[in-house]
Amino acid sequence: MSTKKSEVAVELFAGAGGLAMGVAKAGFRHLVVIENNQWACATLAKNTSWPLFGGDVRKFDYDGITQSIDLVAGGPPCQPFSVGGKHRAHLDARDMFPEAIRAVRALKPRVFLLENVKGMLRKAFSHYFEYIVLQLRHPDVVAKKREEWLDHFARLQQHETSGKGDGLHYNLVWQVLNAADYGVAQKRERLFIVGFRSDIGAKWAFPQPTHSLGALLWAQGESGDYWASHGLKRRPCHRVAVSAPMQVEIPDEKPSLQPWRTVRDALRGLPDPEYQPRAAQFHSGHSFIPGARAYASHTGSPQDLPAKTLKAGVHGVPGGENMLLRPSGKVRYFTVRECARLQDFPDNFVFEGAWTTVIKQLGNAVPVELGTRLAKSIYVALQESSDT
Repeated sequence: MSTKKSEVAVELFAGAGGLAMGVAKAGFRHLVVIENNQWACATLAKNTSWPLFGGDVRKFDYDGITQSIDLVAGGPPCQPFSVGGKHRAHLDARDMFPEAIRAVRALKPRVFLLENVKGMLRKAFSHYFEYIVLQLRHPDVVAKKREEWLDHFARLQQHETSGKGDGLHYNLVWQVLNAADYGVAQKRERLFIVGFRSDIGAKWAFPQPTHSLGALLWAQGESGDYWASHGLKRRPCHRVAVSAPMQVEIPDEKPSLQPWRTVRDALRGLPDPEYQPRAAQFHSGHSFIPGARAYASHTGSPQDLPAKTLKAGVHGVPGGENMLLRPSGKVRYFTVRECARLQDFPDNFVFEGAWTTVIKQLGNAVPVELGTRLAKSIYVALQESSDT
């Protein structure tokens, strides 16, 4: 087993640092953190001491890195693949997967961890996703000058089926994870791609879920422990109405997993900024934001379920769905601090920029707790690998 006290990481597309914070909490040391957005860079500089490259990742020179890298992590911009985007994939100039692949090729890390929207797995993108996967498996099989991506894809397929063992090779798996299943108070499904360099002999699998909806319904219904934990009197009207896609049977026995964490759980201890503005002002980024309204597909998040996915916002409506749905049916915007709680950022983490830019930082982030769980499992696998 390795005697290293820390493994070395390079973070791409760091944003506000949700995944990077999880990687650091897991035991990795950031050699460099790369981010282009000026406000996200300001947030990182305000809250961390990580070495920061604030600029276009396409201009970063990996030749200056001489030490071995254990982990390359990051979330390439998701707009080319998101449901709310224009669905242009490789035709979209914002597609940064080529840069993630370039980093893997140049740094030859022992493992990489990449995150993106689950929309990457849609049928419309299936060939391009397979192309990305093959490039990550064989990063040394580089596209020729002026070679069309479909021709490069064919060469990669030939390399894969030939069984040739030469060149840099990664053993790769991917899976869509729901952050709520890992203790995050948010139903956030994202695709994670993990690849271990084939020569290190690592054995790894995605961590098993620790939380479940069934356990939450048990705590809210059969045992009532959920209400008691919040100092609330248990009443039939407290029963959460679960939307049709989430219908599950309440278990006959107490589940072994922990209950999904809810909005009420995450916001515990924070005063209501609408009705307690004086108390709220003592919490950074916790000011009431007027103007919230519900409409089709923007109905807010009930208090007693995990929040809906926090969004960065599109079409001029930054985070328009990022609202709290009160029992009365009234909605209000989540404050910055509440969004940070739902993404597991600590309360002393300060976000730089106007509300719209901060909501984009938060909506694009990986929940810190989920990032920690994944990075910790990778850290343990590296420590136990034969390449030590």
